[in-house]
Amino acid sequence: MALTLAEKIIQNHIVPETLEFTPGNPIERGIDIAIKIDQTLTQDATGTMAYLQFETIGVPRVKTELSVSYVDHNTLQTDFKNHDDHRYLQSIAAKYGLYFSRPGNGVCHQVHIEHFGKPGKTLLGSDSHTPTGGGIGMIAIGAGGIDVAVAMGGGAFHLAMPKVYGVKLTGTLRKGIGAKDIILEVLRRESVKGGVGAIYEYFGEGVESLTVPQRATVTNMGAELGATTSVFPSDATTKRFLESMGRGSDWTELKADEGAVYDKVIEINLSELGALAACPHSPDNVKPVSELKETKVTQVAIGSCTNSSLDDLAAVAAIVKGKHVAPGVEAGIAPGSRTTLLMADKAGILGDLIRAGFRILESACGPCIGMGFAPNSEGVSLRTFNRNFKGRSGTADAGIYLVSPETAAASAITGFITDPTTLEYDDKAYTKNGRISLLDGEDPRLSSNDVLEDATDEGLLIPPLAEKYTSQVEILRGPNIKPCPPCKPCADSLKLPVLLKAGSNVSTDDIMPAGTKVLPFRSNIPEISKFTYERLDADFYKKAEAINFSGCFVVGAENFGQGSSREHAALGPMYLGVRAVIVKSFARIHKANLINYGIIPITFANPADYDKIEAGDTLELTEIKESLSKGTPFKLTLHSKNGDVQIEGVNDLAERSRKILLEGGLAVYTRNGGQ
Repeated sequence: MALTLAEKIIQNHIVPETLEFTPGNPIERGIDIAIKIDQTLTQDATGTMAYLQFETIGVPRVKTELSVSYVDHNTLQTDFKNHDDHRYLQSIAAKYGLYFSRPGNGVCHQVHIEHFGKPGKTLLGSDSHTPTGGGIGMIAIGAGGIDVAVAMGGGAFHLAMPKVYGVKLTGTLRKGIGAKDIILEVLRRESVKGGVGAIYEYFGEGVESLTVPQRATVTNMGAELGATTSVFPSDATTKRFLESMGRGSDWTELKADEGAVYDKVIEINLSELGALAACPHSPDNVKPVSELKETKVTQVAIGSCTNSSLDDLAAVAAIVKGKHVAPGVEAGIAPGSRTTLLMADKAGILGDLIRAGFRILESACGPCIGMGFAPNSEGVSLRTFNRNFKGRSGTADAGIYLVSPETAAASAITGFITDPTTLEYDDKAYTKNGRISLLDGEDPRLSSNDVLEDATDEGLLIPPLAEKYTSQVEILRGPNIKPCPPCKPCADSLKLPVLLKAGSNVSTDDIMPAGTKVLPFRSNIPEISKFTYERLDADFYKKAEAINFSGCFVVGAENFGQGSSREHAALGPMYLGVRAVIVKSFARIHKANLINYGIIPITFANPADYDKIEAGDTLELTEIKESLSKGTPFKLTLHSKNGDVQIEGVNDLAERSRKILLEGGLAVYTRNGGQ
């Protein structure tokens, strides 16, 4: 039978002894599968905890084909904590055979596509935007740090076989319209929970007109759909990109079989697409830019793993060349990698941006995670980033709009949200035939040798240390790096208070914030736990402390735990005594992280039961071990002022997940021989 590209790559990586299937036939959707992981990546905000877990596995060297430890999140060094983490990560990389990308080398996803991504391979990353690798034809999935640690130790990654949604692209993008507008259109149609349990696979004649960086923008923000991942075919455009990076031998042609059947098909005519913006405070609150033209702008920020490539910088420079950022607007741009920064400099792009009034920020995540460049109070900030959750920017009352680099550039010079298609500018300033020519070596300012020199320069990319030297490596641990606390053992019954009742679309930023105040404690669970659920209830920690962290429940509505893969959003609650989270629906990664740390994820069999529970009520969860052993529904009793109410919880957990919860978390399960 004809298979989609996603199905073909997944089938090539199924661990044979875990599933009986007929190669070439579709795998049943929703069943538990285990896949071999070829590559892993971590970043420093999640990496320290991932490697603390990896150390406990006890293998002398990573067992993947390639693993990379990136430093791109905690680069603001206001005291010793972040630098201590960097030293720990570098020593771990040397000890266990990883590449180490030093601070300043760039954002993990941008650097990985440039240096390591290979069509047809699997990539697991402790960052929710790992699906960026789908732009180069990989099955790239974001997960919790402990899942990545297990993969580095040679273990498989388990997931429910996703549905595959096809996105058929026709036509070509008009001048001023970017790849960001494509994914914003998908978000407008599908919503932030529309992709849960699915892979988005892009196909059609329109794909040929998109560069690899443009494709990566689309797959990157597939995370905002709640999708497992997104993927593009590997074609002549992919080959050309890899050749420009000096990696032509890594190319393989990959595409769906003729006649492949998708679970759903979405059609987008690129020629008809207009400039779009995700308005505050959700990536799916999408409106045409033309409807926002009266909105005054106070800040523009260009960069992040979504839009910081050479393509993006060239598009911005073409619009602002010879112009200047409007009075009253602060504009910053963070190149996605050192390679991109060097090439932009040689091509004259960097100079044009500086002359236009842009501040050049570090090649790191920076403002995207609230690490600097926060907007003014009640400001309007246009960002080419991927998330605009309230408060994520570092300014609680700012209005954050997600837009394309083209829209951001146009708005920076006018001072108002501006449709770039209404401006006159030379969109061929840095391109040839509508494509970036810098990567072809056809621009007189940047020869092909210059491209390869910068693309292959590994000054800030340290390769794995030879195994014969690793015994001499000392692991460096600063005083802020604490061991990961153990999970609570599985109980057979729990009668506990509901300390928090939350609404829909709660993000992991709401559960465990990022930013300059919190990120330095990523290696110290006792300290970072003090910020748990802070944005939902400023007194949550005090409430948990008042009952001596003896245990509690959390209740939520739809799409609970959307956003980042940060497992600290499970670690913090676990440390404070949260034993189960009962909601209408979960985001995929957060649900997996809860399981990994022994917190039972339960969905209401009857969503109306959510309305019966109030914060402060008592819930009783009984016969837990039987439910986990047999896969039977969870039994809850609500003890409230209105009397007792029986509530049924859906038990949709895979057998392995139930075993993990019975063992008391993934770490114990793995140490006891679980696969």
